[in-house]
Amino acid sequence: MNELVLPAGTRWLGLSRRKINALGALACGGMMGFALFAQHVMGLEPCPLCILQRVGALGLGLVFLLAALHNAGPAGARIWGIVILLTAGLAGSVSARHVWLQNLPADEVPDCGPGLSYMMDTMPFLDVLDTVLTGSGSCAEVQWNFLGLSMPGWTLVWYLGLGL
Repeated sequence: MNELVLPAGTRWLGLSRRKINALGALACGGMMGFALFAQHVMGLEPCPLCILQRVGALGLGLVFLLAALHNAGPAGARIWGIVILLTAGLAGSVSARHVWLQNLPADEVPDCGPGLSYMMDTMPFLDVLDTVLTGSGSCAEVQWNFLGLSMPGWTLVWYLGLGL
């Protein structure tokens, strides 16, 4: 029996495929909620890679929500599973890049660049994306840590788990 794609009406851990997708959407909402809490209550300013990870959480949450609302049959469930896996993979790759930057030796950290809003106002979108993914000194700074993982480390864990 293939446990990754549940036929309509079957249950996994007592939950239907629709409820699992809804829980995935709620988890993504929780990630966004914590990111906003960290910014507005804890005072942690997001770097450009943090903002891309937020976009990833929103995108993945939207895919989960659409999959829950659609409640597709077996073939549709496979398609939604692939879309979820790809979305989580893209978001997770941004998190992995961020974790990598945070673990570089101090002399290899890229210089700090302009802010994201300035780049969006003055550069073409693909150049902004290339610059953001390259990272900057602000992206290498660890501002928050829990159980030995920084915030990008935790988002990577969540994207891996949600992708599975």
